Amino acid sequence: MASALLRNCINALKNHTRIPFSPAELVPLKVREATHVTKPSLVQPCTTTAERLMMNSQNSPLPDFKIDEYRTMKANQINKALDEAVPLQHPTLLHEAMRYTLLAGGKRVFGTLCIASCELVGGNESVGMPLACAAEMLVTMAVIQDDLPCLDNDDFRRGKPANHKVFGEATAVLACQALLCLAIEHLATKTKVVSTERLLRAIVEICSAAGPEGAAAGQMMDINSEGKEVSLSELESIHRHKCGKFIEASIVSGVLVGGGNEEELQRLRKYGRCVGLAYQVWDDIIDTTGSPVQDMGKKPGRDLLRDKATYPKIMGIDEAKNYARELVAEANKELAYFDSSKVAPLHHMANFIVSRPY
Repeated sequence: MASALLRNCINALKNHTRIPFSPAELVPLKVREATHVTKPSLVQPCTTTAERLMMNSQNSPLPDFKIDEYRTMKANQINKALDEAVPLQHPTLLHEAMRYTLLAGGKRVFGTLCIASCELVGGNESVGMPLACAAEMLVTMAVIQDDLPCLDNDDFRRGKPANHKVFGEATAVLACQALLCLAIEHLATKTKVVSTERLLRAIVEICSAAGPEGAAAGQMMDINSEGKEVSLSELESIHRHKCGKFIEASIVSGVLVGGGNEEELQRLRKYGRCVGLAYQVWDDIIDTTGSPVQDMGKKPGRDLLRDKATYPKIMGIDEAKNYARELVAEANKELAYFDSSKVAPLHHMANFIVSRPY
C-alpha cells in the first residue's frame, strides 16, 4: 500500500503556480525502477521498498557529517536571533506570550531547513537567518492556534503548558496575530543582499504556508474530517497543507534568498514536499505510539481521542513507517543533482525527521 501511495504522491507533484518554471529542463523523476533483482546469488534484495530506496539514497558518497552537532549549532544560532527579534517590551504581557512559546525550545527543524537550503545553493547563514526566524514565528503562531480550545484543545506544547493555559485565550490569539505580522516584517526588513524580486517571492512562498493554501486550509480540512471515513488521498491533502507545507515553503524560500536557479528550486521543492509529508506521517506515528515524554512535547493519543484521520489508523503503524521512510528516500534522490560535498545537511535532516524518537 505504501509503495502505491508513494507512486501516486510523486506523480501528483505539480509546480507551484507562483514560481514559473519549464519542466522540460528536468530529467523526469522515476519511482522504483528495477524492483526485482535478476541475480539473487550475487545481490540480496531488500525486504521492503523503503529499505531499497533508503539503500539507494545512501549509495552516493557523502563526506562524514555530524548531523547532531550541525542541528545543535543551527538551533542555538536561531534561538539567539529569535531572542533578539522579539525583545520583552511594551505591552509586556503580549511580548511575554509571544516569547513563551517561540523560545520554549524545539528542534528548530523549519529554521534549520531554511538555512541549509540557502547554503546549498550558495547563500550563507546570515542571509538565511531572517527567513529562518520568520519560519519559526509562523510555525509558532500555528501551534498556538492549534492548541486553543476551539481547535485541538491541547494543554501542552513543547513540554510546557500551552500558551492559552498560561496567558488566557485572548492573549494567545493576539500573540498569534503579532507573530504573523512580525514574521513578514522581520523577513522584509532584515534580509540583506537579496534582490527585491527574490525577497518578494520568498515572502509570498513562506506566507502561503500559513494561509488558505497552507496551514489554515489543512486545519480546516482536519477539523471537518474528525469522526469520518477519509481516503488516503484526502488524508494526504490534509497533511500536505499542514506542517508539510511549512517545510516545503521553508526550503523553497531558502533557495530563493540563497540565489538558487529555477532547476535547483524545482528539485528542492520536490525534496521539500516529500520531506514535509514524511514529517506529518511520522508525527502521526509519534502520536499513536509515543510516551508522555516524547518528541512532540505534548500528550500523545490526542488524535485517537478526537477520532482524527491518521496514517497509522488507515495503513497501520508498520506501513506508515515504511511510507515515511520511502518519502525521505525519494526526497534524498533529488539531492543527487547537487554537489555531494554540500548536500549532507539536507540529506541527514531528512533522515532525522523519520528517526525522531517515540
